[in-house]
Amino acid sequence: MKMTLTALAFASLAAPAFAQDIEAGGKTFNQCQTCHVVQNEAGEVLAGKNAKTGPNLFGLPGRTVGTYPEFKYGESIVALGATGLVWDEANFVEYVQDPAKFLKAKLGDDKAKSKMAFKLKKPEDAANVWAYIASLSPAPAAAGEAAPAEGEAAPATN
Repeated sequence: MKMTLTALAFASLAAPAFAQDIEAGGKTFNQCQTCHVVQNEAGEVLAGKNAKTGPNLFGLPGRTVGTYPEFKYGESIVALGATGLVWDEANFVEYVQDPAKFLKAKLGDDKAKSKMAFKLKKPEDAANVWAYIASLSPAPAAAGEAAPAEGEAAPATN
């Protein structure tokens, strides 16, 4: 009995605090499309309205922070990208809740700034948007594999 309870306790620690909802993420993404688009390599707009204020979010999972080539990022996010940090769910959720706070904490620099003023206050909304963006993006490269360069298609897999 104790062993079963211990196993259940550890299993619950591995599970996310909230389940992701791609459909809800799509609805919440409507707030993001003022600045962002999800546009594939072929130029097809998968989400958003082809906005150019923020970077294209296609292929965001696994992308190094601040490296989309067709966007002029602020100094702080470029500095963070230079450390090799990549977008994953945890980083994305923390970032979109308070971009400036995220950059300050990750860089250890109280003067770090973000060009992104918008915030998604609820972590579940942020996680849902992450799930939505991830559902529209190619799978990130597996550990040890090189990711395709920005603007290149991911290799086909069988």
